[in-house]
Amino acid sequence: MSEKFQNKYRIQSARLQTWDYSWAGAYFITICIKDRLHYFGEIENGEMLFNEIGQIAAEEWVKSPEMRPDMNLSLGDFVVMPNHFHGILVIGKNEYNVRDIIHCAPNIDNTDPKQALNQFGPQRKNVSSVIRGFKSSVTKNARLINPDFAWQSRFYDHIIRDEASFDRIANYIRNNPAKWDEDKFYK
Repeated sequence: MSEKFQNKYRIQSARLQTWDYSWAGAYFITICIKDRLHYFGEIENGEMLFNEIGQIAAEEWVKSPEMRPDMNLSLGDFVVMPNHFHGILVIGKNEYNVRDIIHCAPNIDNTDPKQALNQFGPQRKNVSSVIRGFKSSVTKNARLINPDFAWQSRFYDHIIRDEASFDRIANYIRNNPAKWDEDKFYK
């Protein structure tokens, strides 16, 4: 059931409530275009052919680690599809994701992960902040070409927990263009 905030309904977060999304780890990200319109190009013979906006999306994603060197980011496989984006984002250990939080929140028992997580405050130096920056950069540049460009407001993430899962997801990303006709985002 939806909760209300300031007397308006809001959608519950799809994020895992027992996980801090600034922690070091690998994350599988999917971001869709609003109404799943084909703003990034088209698939022909199992290959993605970027248009100008699709090229912008690819270039902006590749810039993510360089734009946030303090987060120790690296990128796994990624693919820009006609109406969505898949990528693996890896956050390495850095000064913002140390699990010992006593020095900055002395009233929180850091032996209880539920107390240490999802505290209200600035959403920075985490998965959401990286995606927000990526979407913002793409939008700014894409709207110079097509002022109607827009993303869906949210994104999907999956915490990658082991090497087998990482390999399976990377393979899915690499093969996504060849399986476009079977893709749930195909329209």
